[in-house]
Amino acid sequence: MRNTLAALFFVTLGTSNLAAQNYQTYTLYMHGFAKFVLWPEDDKKTDFEIVVIGESPLTAELQKMAEKKKVGDRSIKVSKINSIAEFRKGHMLFVPSTLSSQLGEVLSKVGGKSTMVITEQAGLGAKGSDVNFVIKGGKLAFELNQSALAKHKLKASTELTRLAILI
Repeated sequence: MRNTLAALFFVTLGTSNLAAQNYQTYTLYMHGFAKFVLWPEDDKKTDFEIVVIGESPLTAELQKMAEKKKVGDRSIKVSKINSIAEFRKGHMLFVPSTLSSQLGEVLSKVGGKSTMVITEQAGLGAKGSDVNFVIKGGKLAFELNQSALAKHKLKASTELTRLAILI
C-alpha cells in the first residue's frame, strides 16, 4: 500500500505542467523526500529540520507547509541562514539557484552529516547535490544522486528511485 501511495504521490506531481519556480510544488516534493528517504535512526529523534540558505521564496512556502504537515510524528522546523558558514545541522539544506556557485563550499560544510542537499540548477546533481530540481519537457522533475546520498548516510526508497532521474 505504501508503495502505491508513494508512486501515486510523485507521479501526480510529475505530470503537472509547472513553471520553473513553482515553490509550492517544491515543498510537496520535499515533504515526499522526507517520507521516502531512509534516515539514520539518530536523526529520527528530533523535529525534522529544513534549512534554506539565503533569500528564496521557498522559505515562506516551507513555513506554510510546516504549519500543516509532519514527517511521521515529528514536527517540521524551517529556518533561514544567510551563508553556509552559519550551517550547524539540518535534515535538508536547500541551496537556491542564486547561490549555486557555492555548492562546493556547501558540500564541504555538510561533510558526512546526514543532511540532504537540495539544489535547483541544471548540472548540480552531477556535481554532488543529493537532489536537484530540473524542468524536463516543461514539467518539474528531480535528479537523484545516489552516491551523494550514500556519503550523507541516506538511502532513497525504491519508490523514490523509480520516479527520479538517476545520476
